[in-house]
Formats: sequence, structure tokens, C-alpha cells
Amino acid sequence: MKMWCGIDWAEHHHDVAIIDESGTLLARLRTTDDASGFTALLELLATHRLDAVTDIPVAIETAKGLLVANLRAAGVPVFAINPLSVSRYRDRYSPSRAKSDAADALVLANILRTDATAHRPLPNDSELAGSIRVLARAHQDAIWDRMQTASKLRSVLRDYYPTFLATFEDLTSREARATLQLVSSPSGVGRLRKTTLVAALRRAGRRRLVENAADRILAKLKSGQLQQPALVEAAMAQQALAYARVLDTMVANIAALEAALEAAYLSHPDAPIISSFPGLGTVLGGRLLGEIGDDRTRFADARGLKAFAGTAPVTRASGMKTVVTRRVIRNKRLGQVAYLWALPMLAHSPGARAHYDRRRTAGDTYSAAARNLGNRGLGMLYHCLQTRQPYNENTAFPTTIPSATSRKPSATKAHREAEAPTTGAVA
Repeated sequence: MKMWCGIDWAEHHHDVAIIDESGTLLARLRTTDDASGFTALLELLATHRLDAVTDIPVAIETAKGLLVANLRAAGVPVFAINPLSVSRYRDRYSPSRAKSDAADALVLANILRTDATAHRPLPNDSELAGSIRVLARAHQDAIWDRMQTASKLRSVLRDYYPTFLATFEDLTSREARATLQLVSSPSGVGRLRKTTLVAALRRAGRRRLVENAADRILAKLKSGQLQQPALVEAAMAQQALAYARVLDTMVANIAALEAALEAAYLSHPDAPIISSFPGLGTVLGGRLLGEIGDDRTRFADARGLKAFAGTAPVTRASGMKTVVTRRVIRNKRLGQVAYLWALPMLAHSPGARAHYDRRRTAGDTYSAAARNLGNRGLGMLYHCLQTRQPYNENTAFPTTIPSATSRKPSATKAHREAEAPTTGAVA
């Protein structure tokens, strides 16, 4: 007799239900979210196990957290069910739309009983791959936070210090942060000495052409501008300095996370294969490895990986209407990595360059062509990881047709488009 378990998790307690093949409720339990509650859960599962080898599969609405991590460490098969799917199944068992935590645990168990083949257990990734995923996501989140803080600083400076914006295009640069902490308002520009600015730039890490940079900064800051009332300007200067201090901390955190990510990534056995691909360094390579994992049975084929990343198109056909669109339900982090990978791939792979040019000639926008190239790159990466062989340009693009009239896209423009939301269909 087979059995299945459903767990409706919460912050302070978890509701557990175990059912048999006929859907009969065999056991129900509410455990606390601590070590004693987890022990009680394991004892309940052990009580209903038929033998010492077969574990009762568990369905739960999350793929992370201490509960899931410890269940997996105990060898329990865990299925992470999308909460939206659970909501749809709930209507099947309760047309009245009644809802409770205990009932949701029963619904989760029944999902595995009736549709286990439609769901997959969590991948059996190594501990190192899990740490790379954490570091890669933390590094990416830190970059996003830095961009958000820089945008807030730019908004403040626009209202009282436009000459500073005209002087520094990148507010997160070491020169911009050092200068702002020296002269945080236009009223203090006249008192700023070149020697003081030079010393500040050197402390910030500038080593070459420091005096030339100081002359250029002073000339632009002293070009003249309109000013806010004195007290308002002083208050805005304090606000800008607060953002500058936050940026200092963020820049240091990003550097520390990147160093930790690089060390973890390079120690993984998959790193040499991933890094053999053109355009994949430690950051993009670490993000790819973190999101894909190292469980080679996770994806049945390359199409599964592409669907997971959302780079493969979706065809919606009904009657006489057929529409090809991008995937909405996907791993957005992996999809962004594949999209950002397209630009450095163009610069380091003649075959990728020719493939991209053919897509553009066929009428694709940069975004559509980049997604197509990233989609092809994921397919090649899947093959190399499965066969444990490095990238080979001649095998990857055996029919390369160089384009004499093609030009490389502007890096600035391409990165700007990469950060912006993408639209259009994937061909």
C-alpha cells in the first residue's frame, strides 16, 4: 500500500496529513516550527512507513526553508507544488471554497496521490551547488539594490545639484562617491581645493591621471547653476550623503559576495565545462550553475532546461489562430542570465556572431535575436554537461557563415536593453 504526505507550512506551525491509495486519511498532526516539531514529523512518517527503504513522499508549497532542507537531509522525497496549482486543486475538493490549514495539507497529499507524474521532486543538488545558488542570488540582489539606491541619489541630486550629475555619469563610481562626501552641495564647491580632491581620489583607489581627473571635476562643478534656499539645500545635502554612505557599503558588499561566489564556483567540478563557453566568466557562470544545479537527472532533455529558463517559445493554437509568445512562468533569474550571456557570446564566438546576424537579417529585434542565441547556448550547455566535454566552436556552429558587413552592437546600448523589460515573440 502506497502512502503520501501533505504539509501546509506556516511561520510558527505546520499541518501534516498522510493518506493511502484510496485517499483515506491515515494520520493528521500539527507540529511546531522547531527541532521538537521536526522530530515529531519524522516519527509520524516513520510510523507509517511500510519498510526501511521506501520513504513517504511529501508535498509542500515551498522549495526552501529549514523544514524543506532538513526533510531532504533526512532522505525524504520532497515535491514543491506551486501555490497556484494548489488553489486550483482546492476547488476540486471543496466547491464551497472553504479553506483551512488542515484541509490544505490533505489537498497537497491528494495532489501526489492522483497526479504524481505531473510533478517532479526537488533536484538532488550537491551542497556546494546550493551554496553557489545562494551566493549568486545574493550578489545579483546586491547589484539590483545598488542600482535602486543610485536612482534615488540621482533623483535627489537633480533637485538641488545638477552640476554633479553632469560631472559624473556613474554615481556608484569611486570618484563620484569620494567627491560627493567632500562637497555635498553647490555652496561648498568654491571652497574645494584641488589638493584636497586629489587626496580624496587617491584614497578612493584612483592611481592614474589623478590630477587631470581633479581638474576636470572642478571645472564642471564650478560651471554654475541655480540653487535651492540655504536650509533646503543643506537638508538635501544630508539626504544625498546618506545615500552615498549606503552606496559605499553596497559596493563593498558586492565585492565581498563576488569574491565568495568566485571561490565557490571555481571549486565546483562543473566550472571548467561552463567556463569553456565563450562569454561565461565567474559571475555569469556562477549564476548559471546556481540556477541549473548539478543534478543531471533534473531535466529529461535540453528542451526541459530551455523551458525552465523561459528562452524556448510557447505556441498557443486554437482553431484558426496560432500565436507564438515568450514564456511567462519560468525561472526569471536563469532567463536573464541567458539573455545577458548573448552580448559577450557575440564578442567571443564567430559562430554566435553569424547566427545573430542571420536572425537580425530575418527581421528579429536585438532582444528576440539575443533570446534565440541564449536559447541555443543553453542547449549546447546542457549537452556538454551531460557528456562532460568542454565547448567546441566547430561543433557548436559547424556551418558558420561570416558576415563582412556586420557590426558588433554597442555594449552600452545592449546592456541598457538587457536591463529593460523585453517584449515581442521569440522566433
